[in-house]
Amino acid sequence: MQIIQNPVLPGFFPDPSICRVGDDYYLANSTFEWFPGVPIHHSRDLVNWRLIGHALTRPSQLDLRGIADSAGVWAPSLSYSDGQFWLIYTNLRQTGMGRPFKDIGIFLTTVMDIAGPWSDPVVLNSIGFDPSLFHDDDGRKWLVNMIWDFRKTSVQRFAGIVIQEYDPRQRKLVGPMTKILEKKNILTEGPNIYKHAGWYYLMLAEGGTGWTHGISMARAKNVAGPYDLDPQASVITSRDDASLALQKAGHGEIVQTQSGEWYLAHLASRPLATGAPLNAGSPDKSDVAALHAGDRCLLGRETCLQKVEWRDGWLRLAAGGTKPQTEIPAPKNLPPSPWPALPDRDDFDSGKLDVRWSSLRVPVDESWCSLTARPGWLRLRGRDSLHSLFYQSLVARRLQHFRATIETCLEFSPAHFTQSAGLICYYDTRTFFYLRVSHDEQLGIILGVTLTDDAAYAELEAIAINDWKQIFLRAEIDHACLQFSASPDGKSWRVIGPVLNASKLSDDYGSVLHFTGAMVGLCAQDLGGTRAPADFDWFSYRATDSPI
Repeated sequence: MQIIQNPVLPGFFPDPSICRVGDDYYLANSTFEWFPGVPIHHSRDLVNWRLIGHALTRPSQLDLRGIADSAGVWAPSLSYSDGQFWLIYTNLRQTGMGRPFKDIGIFLTTVMDIAGPWSDPVVLNSIGFDPSLFHDDDGRKWLVNMIWDFRKTSVQRFAGIVIQEYDPRQRKLVGPMTKILEKKNILTEGPNIYKHAGWYYLMLAEGGTGWTHGISMARAKNVAGPYDLDPQASVITSRDDASLALQKAGHGEIVQTQSGEWYLAHLASRPLATGAPLNAGSPDKSDVAALHAGDRCLLGRETCLQKVEWRDGWLRLAAGGTKPQTEIPAPKNLPPSPWPALPDRDDFDSGKLDVRWSSLRVPVDESWCSLTARPGWLRLRGRDSLHSLFYQSLVARRLQHFRATIETCLEFSPAHFTQSAGLICYYDTRTFFYLRVSHDEQLGIILGVTLTDDAAYAELEAIAINDWKQIFLRAEIDHACLQFSASPDGKSWRVIGPVLNASKLSDDYGSVLHFTGAMVGLCAQDLGGTRAPADFDWFSYRATDSPI
């Protein structure tokens, strides 16, 4: 029997949305400020997954210029009906942390073939975030969403779940908006509706996407309610056991296999350290926060699967209880469908970037990122600083392992201190570690580490490397430890800078609330406007621990 090992998508793959079409399964995830938006993974056995592309690949679908860190694409919802795929997604212009408004844009895009290209979006509304589209068996379609209450008199910003009909012929929302559920003093979001055995089931993410996260349910005989709450407070949560390997379990969707089995896709995180179990009962938020003080999840919010079943009219974990499992049985009747192993190294010999690369806020184009200007090399032309919300020249891939070695070979001749290029370990504009080549008026070409630590910029001691024709750069990550090193020949390596705290590249660090994920990659800056070229011969990412 095959075993599903969690997480099935390690690293920064939060807010999973899952659907099946025939024998094929697809997962979509949030991408926030990263472009392209909404990665799509494919599987035929729920065990082996492969990234096959992204849904939002054009500025007409997704304009991220100037959006705040951790804004952008939140919790997309992927579904299939009437011979096509449907994707509901948001583009938040700001996170709204400490502000009454979020400036949410909610959009719908469709496609016949999952490979794309997806349609230009239909604008729906701006009422709240994490919406989904329910396709009823009578042919009607319903947008279900949380409502964000920005009013000064609001007692609770998360003001309940609303539903409104969507007319695909008119390509707009029609009819009244109806509130179908409100839970007092609980952050309730990410609603999805399913119809099973004559009931409409409302699945909810609640408790906030952190240590107190979970999934709850309600049901009704009519799509517009009234909905009755599940007598069991949570279908899944890890809030009451800090010793679990999978923490922050919540925000999910369910899928039925060809043979009638059910699986729940949900997010979870793996902290670098785990605490002791809580006492029996329902801990309050302060208890959970105190227990996890200092815990950090370097790999962010990841995608997991749990086997579920219907018992006494409600959805339950097949393993019993409410705790997420790291190993679960795969579907009984699906043959193994492994994918070929992916190479550790990208030699930039193709005319197109590998699908695993992403850029910040703007799409890749030849004006700043070229594989043809110098065949066999990736040329980045420097643009904005690493604190910019607009035009950074940065490409990166997700950090997916607790232990990994990342390397590259760079040729770069900076003529001014405003020109830099190198290897970066990045969370957002407020927190990153950067091994960079630059220029100093006294030393000439220099190599050193700069960093931004919760918005505080710093430069560590640099060395002169005027006689290095090529510059080999390395980042070694071992859980909370990050060590940079460099070499003029790729053979004899020199440590650059101190051991750095890699755990800061997480949702759990910093003075502001944020929730993207750790990335590693290549970048270049040129504040003088000359777009100085930095040429990278190859990039390698080698895991030095198990796949998960």
